[in-house]
Amino acid sequence: MDFIPTEFTPWASLAGGILIGLSAVLLMALNGRIAGMTGILSILTRPADWSGEPWKIAFLASAIAAPLLLLVFGYTVPVQVPASTPFLVVGGLLVGIGTMLGSGCTSGHGVCGIARLSPRSIVATATFLGMAIVTVFVVRLTTGA
Repeated sequence: MDFIPTEFTPWASLAGGILIGLSAVLLMALNGRIAGMTGILSILTRPADWSGEPWKIAFLASAIAAPLLLLVFGYTVPVQVPASTPFLVVGGLLVGIGTMLGSGCTSGHGVCGIARLSPRSIVATATFLGMAIVTVFVVRLTTGA
């Protein structure tokens, strides 16, 4: 497996971080809700309940519309995925299981939970990061990448 180079984009990354933080603060201030993607995506499993949570529909619609709008203006990001489709599906299922077991996802725990000084979120985020470090180490050790 070849190493996938990435560009160093501090200004775009800073702007993205500011927008994520701002959206989390606004959602908490205006709706009293945590901006965790797992909770927001949960509406897709209950289509009959859509009328009670219009903000989730707006959030998901904007998450789909924003990259499409960027494409309209000619902005593209080359994506290389060095894994097979079955491997990606299994990985996605494992992430979903971990999200259920961890009572939330990285965005909910990492962005919102740590900001609220939630002990559970601090432990969950430390676990996510620790496992990411171990995974990169094992993959690079076993594949030479």
